[in-house]
Amino acid sequence: MMGKRRNRLAFEVSPYLLQHADNPVDWYPWGEEAFSRAKKENKPVFLSIGYSTCHWCHVMAAESFEDEEVARLLNANFVCIKVDREERPDLDAIYMEVCQMMTGGGGWPLNVILTPEKKPFFAATYIPKESRYGRIGMLDLVPRIGHLWRTERSELLGSAEEITTALKTPPEIPGIRLDESVIRSAYQNLVARFDPANGGFGGAPKFPSPATHLFLLRHWKRTGEPGGLQMTEISLNAMRRGGIFDQVGYGFHRYSTDATWLLPHFEKMLYDQAMIALACLEAKQATGDERYGRIAREVFDYVLRDMRSPEGGFYSAENADSEGEEGKFYLWTTEEIRSVLDEAEADLVTKLFDVRGEGNYREEATGRLTGKNVLHLKRPIEDSAREMKIPESELKESIETARKKLFSARNERVRPERDDKILTDWNGLVISSLAKGAQVLGEKELEMAAARAADFVLEKMRDDKGRLLHRYREDSAGILGNLDDYAFFIWGLIELYEAGFKTRYLRVALELARDLVSRFEDEEVGGFYFTPMDGEDLILRRKDCHDGALPSGNAVAILDLLRLSRMTGETKLEEIGSKALDSFAARAKGVPAAHLHLLSALDFALGPTSEVVIAGPADSPKTEEMLKTLRSRFLPRSVVLLRPPGEEAEIAAIAEFTKEMGMANGEAAAYVCSGKVCNPPTTDPNEMLEKLNSAAGGP
Repeated sequence: MMGKRRNRLAFEVSPYLLQHADNPVDWYPWGEEAFSRAKKENKPVFLSIGYSTCHWCHVMAAESFEDEEVARLLNANFVCIKVDREERPDLDAIYMEVCQMMTGGGGWPLNVILTPEKKPFFAATYIPKESRYGRIGMLDLVPRIGHLWRTERSELLGSAEEITTALKTPPEIPGIRLDESVIRSAYQNLVARFDPANGGFGGAPKFPSPATHLFLLRHWKRTGEPGGLQMTEISLNAMRRGGIFDQVGYGFHRYSTDATWLLPHFEKMLYDQAMIALACLEAKQATGDERYGRIAREVFDYVLRDMRSPEGGFYSAENADSEGEEGKFYLWTTEEIRSVLDEAEADLVTKLFDVRGEGNYREEATGRLTGKNVLHLKRPIEDSAREMKIPESELKESIETARKKLFSARNERVRPERDDKILTDWNGLVISSLAKGAQVLGEKELEMAAARAADFVLEKMRDDKGRLLHRYREDSAGILGNLDDYAFFIWGLIELYEAGFKTRYLRVALELARDLVSRFEDEEVGGFYFTPMDGEDLILRRKDCHDGALPSGNAVAILDLLRLSRMTGETKLEEIGSKALDSFAARAKGVPAAHLHLLSALDFALGPTSEVVIAGPADSPKTEEMLKTLRSRFLPRSVVLLRPPGEEAEIAAIAEFTKEMGMANGEAAAYVCSGKVCNPPTTDPNEMLEKLNSAAGGP
């Protein structure tokens, strides 16, 4: 018997594309071959964009792309292209903007119909196989568009031209500068949208939005107003107690389908783990509360256990589905819990984690209770301990014993599939987070994990000219690096340098920053394009500054340049970063709350900033005491350099202003600089902190 015929996607690397290699749809990967055929045969292009852990992408695939009838219609009327949005975020961003422009919404799967010249004239997200409830289905849509293409093509081409023209970004308005007023506007918007009962912003669905908390903590530090800190604490604690957090195996799910963090969309994305852990680490520095350090540790436990490749890089995501059912791996019935735990443990888990016989998990389509439960803490552990009249430590120990048993039992289930491609940008975020964790939590193994991942990217994900590449899988790296790849990875290298003070990471960060500027900068007005100057010719070369699920690549790049300028004394980097910041002023003033990471960069640019140079051996008690003092405080507008004996020339070659900074009377000494003026050295950590506080202001 002959094997099943596979389409062209069988030769691709992406796990998402490979999921569609057996479809009867005659899929092409994105490339000239597909568009040449479309031109030759005078057919429009059906472009479908998704990702491997997307639940509704799987639903549409099962309903339509695996269906022979739908496939026949698609193949007859279109040239069909499949794209992994995580491999090609440039394409996804362009055509998602089209969808939002045309429909008022967006999401995945994303389905766009293009002319053979790549210009769009139709866009939609999930499309059912058959028309229902006012939503057109594939069986009706495909022949209808095919008919219009044959009979009214000029109208469709005219529409495509209008849409493509509308995509062009309006020119930046010169002469506008950002100041503290836009920070205040963004803060007031967040206050108005904050959910004080549940944390987070707005109603359902509710996303973690860690970049929001990075901004709020900076607002608190700048102004001393407690609201930003309070909103962050309420949100992080509510998320940790909620079903959006995997209470058994740790790590955060993508988002909550309700307003209370109870019912998650179950996929786990690498970037969410990195960014939420960063927010928790900064919250620990701001408050001194160990709870936030514990959440970050739990996230790292998950990432290092389940998302790390043998080579040291980090995989992209885990699926929401297993065995064809969303959330099956994570849900529990009361019977399952009682079969794993003894009676007392089961009673405790049932009470604390809101486990019910009828279940608390509802089918998304019908709202019907399923008999299955998402484990979540109904209230803080300390409140439950007080009510039960037992020590909090004893209750936590009992919960941990039960959790380990449930974790062991759950590991016998069929796991969700993992998207095992390694992306430079997302790895940059994890490196940032792990390195920050090493600093704040004092755990050397986190620095080692960050360094191993950074070395992996530097060794395996650069071409022979030293350019970053975007994707690695199965011993193969490819796709030219985009702005996010450079910006996020440089961020990781800066944090990694400040974690262990290995000069080579700072040197490489500087090299890549110069490369970023040369390949991505809009030299005329400032800011950075998403694709390099020699990248693929698309219908639009985008230059964005608003945050999405990830912080804006422009915002991260600007902050990278400003920090590197302070660390090295290289003023040209600050000039480029400041010019980029000014170029987005009109957009940020128009919708401040959509540009929060840009405003975090603005917070640094407005200053006052401080440079701390510690001259002394890395392993001396005095040096360690000074570093511990610095790392225990939230100092978002400070950078730190170490000048150990024997490496003075190496550091001075990068940061010339450190050339004359040495130890004081044979002891490690700290130099605190602000406003291009350096204070005399001090060997007293408390005096160092006083000088920093005096320079920085705020709480």
